[in-house]
Amino acid sequence: MLNRVWFAFFVAALVAISISLFQGQWQILSAVVDALFTSAKLAAEIALGLIGVLSLWMGLMRVGEKAGVVGVFARLFEPLLSRLMPEVPRGHPAFGSVTMNLTANVLGLDNAATPLGLKAMQDLQSLNPVKSVATNAQILFLVLNTSSVTLVPVTVFLYRAQQGAESPADIFLPILLATTASTLVGVLVVAIYQRISLLNSVLLGYGALMLAAVSALVFYLGTLTVTAIGEFSTALGNGILVLLIFSFILVAGLRKVAVYDEFVGGAKDGFTQAVQLIPYLLAMLLAIALLRASGALDYLLGVIAALVNLLGGDTRFVDALPTALMKPFSGSGARAMMLETMQHYGVDSFAGRLAAVVQGSTETTFYVLAVYFGAVGIRNGRHALVCGLTADLAGICAAIWVCYQFYG
Repeated sequence: MLNRVWFAFFVAALVAISISLFQGQWQILSAVVDALFTSAKLAAEIALGLIGVLSLWMGLMRVGEKAGVVGVFARLFEPLLSRLMPEVPRGHPAFGSVTMNLTANVLGLDNAATPLGLKAMQDLQSLNPVKSVATNAQILFLVLNTSSVTLVPVTVFLYRAQQGAESPADIFLPILLATTASTLVGVLVVAIYQRISLLNSVLLGYGALMLAAVSALVFYLGTLTVTAIGEFSTALGNGILVLLIFSFILVAGLRKVAVYDEFVGGAKDGFTQAVQLIPYLLAMLLAIALLRASGALDYLLGVIAALVNLLGGDTRFVDALPTALMKPFSGSGARAMMLETMQHYGVDSFAGRLAAVVQGSTETTFYVLAVYFGAVGIRNGRHALVCGLTADLAGICAAIWVCYQFYG
């Protein structure tokens, strides 16, 4: 699948370049060459930036596993995850690392989520009989990462505040609804592919508890100002991280674990993994850069707008589609598109709000796929890309529908 998608990106870029050259836009050649070398530099910068944080969390996770703290987290959600990942045996360390990664994602802790996710992929890879082909559990885990619910998207609130929004946090509920739809559809599509039954008492029970917890949090956050929401989110996330770090070290020390040696051993693994990511990152960033520089995404946007007009539909959502189209490919690119939409149409306009909701409700699927699969050497992702993009599409469609309901 990845081979065909990568090749398709180049074909699409070549077609777009040819159209521009036919129109006499020779500067497109310079833009494409610049994009090629910029993507190569960016791949190295991202990988180097991951070295420190990945080494930190891989070292801490090694200590946490030896201390048994990660096992406590595993037991909390093992009944749920064992139904969704039946090929992972009970008591396996993967349940703990998967739980910690998903928790970090929910809390919006990006610096911790990626290293913890790579550790989870490593643990799942240890059960993989064919190391170059993704297992069902790894695919489900990747889809959960590309569509995971973020309870408090503080960064989106801050961007709206910087652009002068009257009430920066008024998109909180639309984002929560859209990202929840993305996650539910992602899990449903994977369940269909993998023939997982979702109608059992354990899954329904966990679902009810999570829904109750989210509802309570939404009710509480609804009583706070945007500043207070940011402070609460920051304090909650940082507090959980500090608690985890000290619990790992202190419990390990009390159990006579060689904490320093174990941390250094895990950190070495993190360093090696970060360096190994560079070729996979380069391949994906290169194809994405070509799509952007060639204007292929702009042509796609024009086709969508023409179809909507032809069908007589409301075209207001098209103004926010650059963010939606860019989001699966590049987080920074989608952020730039969101800010451009806010500045052009107004931060509190329909397009400005929709762009912000899309930014906060979907994930950069191709980047996540390249990083997580690349870290463990998987070349055949099977149905992972289809499921991830389906979840993205569900999140985007839900964002459009919700914004029409709230702001239409």
